[in-house]
Amino acid sequence: MLKTAQQVGSLSLRVRGSVASSPRKLFSPKAAAGAATKSGDRVRIAVLGASGYTGAEIVRILANHPQFEIKVMTADRKAGEQFGSVFPHLISQDLPSLVAVKDADFSGVDAVFCCLPHGTTQEIIKGLPRHLKIVDLSADFRLRDINEYAEWYGHSHRAPELQEEAVYGLTELHRDDIRNARLVENPGCYPTSIQLPLVPLVKAKLIKLTNIIIDAKSGVSGAGRGAKEANLYTEIAESIHAYGITSHRHVPEIEQGLTDAAESKVTISFTPHLMCMKRGMQSTMYVELASGVTANDLYEHLKSTYEGEEFVKLLHGSKAPHTSHVAGSNYCIMNVFEDRIPGRAIIISVIDNLVKGASGQAVQNLNLMMGLPENMGLQYQPLFP
Repeated sequence: MLKTAQQVGSLSLRVRGSVASSPRKLFSPKAAAGAATKSGDRVRIAVLGASGYTGAEIVRILANHPQFEIKVMTADRKAGEQFGSVFPHLISQDLPSLVAVKDADFSGVDAVFCCLPHGTTQEIIKGLPRHLKIVDLSADFRLRDINEYAEWYGHSHRAPELQEEAVYGLTELHRDDIRNARLVENPGCYPTSIQLPLVPLVKAKLIKLTNIIIDAKSGVSGAGRGAKEANLYTEIAESIHAYGITSHRHVPEIEQGLTDAAESKVTISFTPHLMCMKRGMQSTMYVELASGVTANDLYEHLKSTYEGEEFVKLLHGSKAPHTSHVAGSNYCIMNVFEDRIPGRAIIISVIDNLVKGASGQAVQNLNLMMGLPENMGLQYQPLFP
């Protein structure tokens, strides 16, 4: 049964999801409309860091969600302002004024989307009431090994006790754990686009664990909304450049997921690139086939793995995925190609870095945590052209 807001919001109760949901349990607008009219079925939401791109995407997505209702919005530098003045494209939404995190009242809130910058989230989440269900969109709880976190992020972990509790939220691969979680750590955008195709292939031992090469490209919104010289128009226009070469912080996150799938250490070669476009992400993966395996075997295994999934789709034939195929949507679209080098294959995956790579997947995860169909509020089709 759907939890009521009173049950979810009880200060004396540590909330745990208990509703079993199949990946094929999809959203019925007619049924949802009926459920939303019942007293107590609203889930009261706080959005922390609402003035950034991922916070704005949460608001845009929830405008179409029949049971999530935003009650608290924080943005320290914009405190006191109306959300519609910060993001005029969302001025039609009836939303609370922005407040500083320290002034936020969580007594009337059931769940939190934490869209704060990396490195700031651990202490804030540690101070939140225990009755709240939380989806964190920062990188602060993605790495299980706190020593590895310190190595890659340059400071010690400030909430190791919460790290033990956090569940990694790559929805299609971890939905059973997500259902029962209080704190879910949303994956990074690159790791989402890479692990969705590679984890099933690694688990099935269809590709070799050596010489996995990943060339990935992202729109500028992946760098956040803060003013940075490197992201000025004149710095990025009519240009493409690699960054974070051998040192991008998504590397250990990707390797953690592939190592789990392989049950042995996996090391990758990963180079991201910044593209002069607002949103979108493409990951091109070059892999060696296991003995006796063909590129078509990879395709058929991925097709079987994601059959019936709402948001992961494979193209047919030789059609290559484009970032424009997923713009504004929660989809991941992929395809597999035979390399001209014998024994190798090329896999291409695309997502919208702000939706499936961030806010859309966050809503998908909270739907599961609240016992709702995981595609509720997420049936926006891609915007094209």
